[in-house]
Amino acid sequence: MELSTWLAFFLASWAISISPGAGAVAAMSSGLTYGFLRGYNTTLGLVLGIWLQILVVGVGLGALVAASSTAFMSIKWMGAAYLIFLGVQQWRATPKPLAQESDAGQVKTRGAMVLRGVMINAVNPKGTVFLLAVVPQFLDLSKPLAPQYLVIALTLGFTDLVVMAGYTALAAKVLRTLKSARHLRNMNRMFGSLFVVAGTFLAMFKRAA
Repeated sequence: MELSTWLAFFLASWAISISPGAGAVAAMSSGLTYGFLRGYNTTLGLVLGIWLQILVVGVGLGALVAASSTAFMSIKWMGAAYLIFLGVQQWRATPKPLAQESDAGQVKTRGAMVLRGVMINAVNPKGTVFLLAVVPQFLDLSKPLAPQYLVIALTLGFTDLVVMAGYTALAAKVLRTLKSARHLRNMNRMFGSLFVVAGTFLAMFKRAA
């Protein structure tokens, strides 16, 4: 990949990462509930989910998903249902202050948080279709594709790690200003609603003809 091409993709990656979506909601939700250090585990999962999507596109399965109505609809509804499920969980969550190290065992494990992030990005067919539409514009088909996909994966991973760190830190800082159970409950419900909205939009998403 030429340097000029990579710079163009680097700029596009920032726009992709900053754009509000289920990943941003998940990062802020984790920062709100667990604070920055623990909540950042969700971002690690989100990046792994992005890399899984790129792998799917890279080996050609993305084209199958994009071409097969059955495969597309199955993944779409799975992703929508999962996001709505997360929203309901967040809405019903018991309002509690930031977890301290002393009670870390009572909160969601790091592995579960990483898996949650992976699932959010991995089951999003809109992401697959988006990668199919955008990534080929930055590929040089006359050269080996594997190294180019590696560069793309690392670039998207880097920008997402930085942007989601910002989202997570912002939510964690907001959390420290919330003292009452009512405030915490309202924040949980706000993030829960955002998850439901994201799931609803995903369910309504239609492929381009």
